[in-house]
Amino acid sequence: MSLNPKIDPIGRRGARNRVSLRSAAPADVKLLKYWQTQPHVTAAVGNDDWKWETELSRDSPWREQLIAEVDGRPIGFVQIIDPAAEETKYWGCIEEGHRAIDIWIGEKADLERGYGTQIMKLAIERSFANPAVKAILVDPRECNERAHRFYTRLGFEYVVNRRFGEDSCKVYRLTRSRTPSAAPNTA
Repeated sequence: MSLNPKIDPIGRRGARNRVSLRSAAPADVKLLKYWQTQPHVTAAVGNDDWKWETELSRDSPWREQLIAEVDGRPIGFVQIIDPAAEETKYWGCIEEGHRAIDIWIGEKADLERGYGTQIMKLAIERSFANPAVKAILVDPRECNERAHRFYTRLGFEYVVNRRFGEDSCKVYRLTRSRTPSAAPNTA
């Protein structure tokens, strides 16, 4: 009897490909820069300069920059910020109690494998672990219909179209009452 390697013996999909998150470090600069050259990443997040060498060396109390891994292999990036405390005021004047998440999968071959869903669920869990956090925001580019569907499946609700720098974006919000455990399982 041959088992599909993506299904464990009791029939759960993707059991061997669990995503974990670790802090991004200066040693990840080369990889992050490479991922940002990938067309699917640029299409999703634009081509802003993240100033990796500087930013990964800083300890900012309002931000977590994380590398997503599967079995120790880096597959993506996630950033969780407190938009009220963030230094550039990217989100403008915003009340306390929010988090904002940025995410991408580095290699095209790792898309459509459920990793994004796992990463977001971990980031959401991490954000809501703080009882003061009441909502999470994301701002996919307006042209990124795939991301809009992804966030909606996870329980995020559309709020408003907004321009951030050169990018036209759609802002979505997830409140505690609409966490992934309340949304359909898409992993």
